[in-house]
Amino acid sequence: MHLRSLAVAPLLLATVLAVPAAARPGTADRIRVPGVEHTVSARLADLTTAGTKLTGHTDPDDWAGLEAPNTTTPSGVPGIQIDGYFPDTSTTNTDHGWNHDSQFVIRLPDHWNGGLVVAGPPGLRKQYANDRIISDQVLARGYAYAATDKGNSGPEIYKDGDGPGDAVMEWHRRVTELTVTAKKVTARHYGHTPRFTYAAGLSAGGYLVRWQLEHRPDLYTGGLDWNALTFTADGGLLKSLPPALRAYPRYAPVPHAESAHAAMLAAGYPEGSEPQWEWHHKKQWDLLQRVIREELDPDYDGPTEGGAPLCPEGTGPGCDTDYDFVARPRAVHKAVERISLTGNIHRPLISIQGTLDALTPPAAFGDVYHRMVAATGHAALHRYTQVPGGAHTDGLVALDKDHVRPMLGDFMAALSELEAWTRPTPSTSS
Repeated sequence: MHLRSLAVAPLLLATVLAVPAAARPGTADRIRVPGVEHTVSARLADLTTAGTKLTGHTDPDDWAGLEAPNTTTPSGVPGIQIDGYFPDTSTTNTDHGWNHDSQFVIRLPDHWNGGLVVAGPPGLRKQYANDRIISDQVLARGYAYAATDKGNSGPEIYKDGDGPGDAVMEWHRRVTELTVTAKKVTARHYGHTPRFTYAAGLSAGGYLVRWQLEHRPDLYTGGLDWNALTFTADGGLLKSLPPALRAYPRYAPVPHAESAHAAMLAAGYPEGSEPQWEWHHKKQWDLLQRVIREELDPDYDGPTEGGAPLCPEGTGPGCDTDYDFVARPRAVHKAVERISLTGNIHRPLISIQGTLDALTPPAAFGDVYHRMVAATGHAALHRYTQVPGGAHTDGLVALDKDHVRPMLGDFMAALSELEAWTRPTPSTSS
């Protein structure tokens, strides 16, 4: 999901970016992007955040808190950036003053390695969320890069669409749409289509990777996910979050209640992640429970939208702390099944999972999906690695420097492994 910063601040602040500068004639302005409603292109001296944060071609608020303190990323990658949006009717994304969803960014480095990486953002963020942890990294390796805002963003995504699950289902459609388009753009720009295309993402972005490899494997060479969210028919977050919302308030006082601690561990939250619990309780568990529940089960709290924040256990009908997915009507279970993964991937996938992840803990997410893939008979297509000390995002290192360590290096090592696994060697290439 998403982490804005460790300071207490309003969540998901709207940032209006400067409209990217006009492209030089004869270069970026000649690039046509099929199927879009609006684009603005620019040739940039540096497509990485070292350059784009100075020129208004990224949103630092969108990627704030996703990396460990003092992280350095590559820079000095010249090329062309295309910003724009596909036809859409919702308006949660205010970037560039466009007030238009289904925004995207495509980056085309001058020195291309023949590959394309496509990403969706974690949590409720937008198209620039992965700029530090994915875009900078892959651009430095020569990849073209494309990212989408998933078609809706922010804490009221449930207002997009006509029925339960519509907003989440749009996420998948927008990733597919951008992948198809980005392939056409790279073909026109470089003279041939990408020789290898990877889907990559963190958290909800990892969920998108898995969905694409299950449903649109024809578009990809492989995928790479990091602490991926996994919606499953038994509830996913709607099953794992309420126990934490109930137990943590009993655990928080000092001395900690042993029964509450045992309840947290029984719900899958890893022992050793305790220093992160207060932050997650204030910032993520409750927010995400209410947003996802409102998207999939809007009748639970009647006419109220998004429930009551941090309502105490036993408050009464409509309190998300008391939510019991198993007891909900069949229609709710059908809505969850609609967005659920199956494990039936058809392209190579590497998953990395932090052992101290207290939002999508291994026992309830990473381990579960690995078993799902094996159950479909595709175990040979899935490599699953648990990273000791990894939290849900690298920004959480600041909460527990003695035990939590960054995972960005593991993510990039996994990309190298995926490349070696899926790209033909010189002796076998055509």
